[in-house]
Amino acid sequence: MRSAKAIMTITDNAAFRIKELVRAKNSADSLSVKIGVRRRGCNGLTYTMNYASEEDKYDEVIEDKGVKVIVDSTAIMFLIGTEMDYIDTDIKSEFVFNNPNSKGECGCGESFTI
Repeated sequence: MRSAKAIMTITDNAAFRIKELVRAKNSADSLSVKIGVRRRGCNGLTYTMNYASEEDKYDEVIEDKGVKVIVDSTAIMFLIGTEMDYIDTDIKSEFVFNNPNSKGECGCGESFTI
């Protein structure tokens, strides 16, 4: 039997930043982040990221590099194969989702289409 491949991968930079955020928000080990998508923007969909202490029944849980990331069950089909990264430059600091399913993004990069 083959092991199931994770819906998303998490880079070292993203894992480090998630640890920092969770530590700053609450020292409880049960706190994690939940990733989802919602309809918004000029191109249709945008990523969401919130704190979460538990997952719903059909959510996908990714535990990697010492962090727990929950993928909302309604977002799974949009995020298959996505890499979650974190960039920190002189101009901006943000989580970036390298999504192979994305067919295009709006000019400002806030929304995407599948």
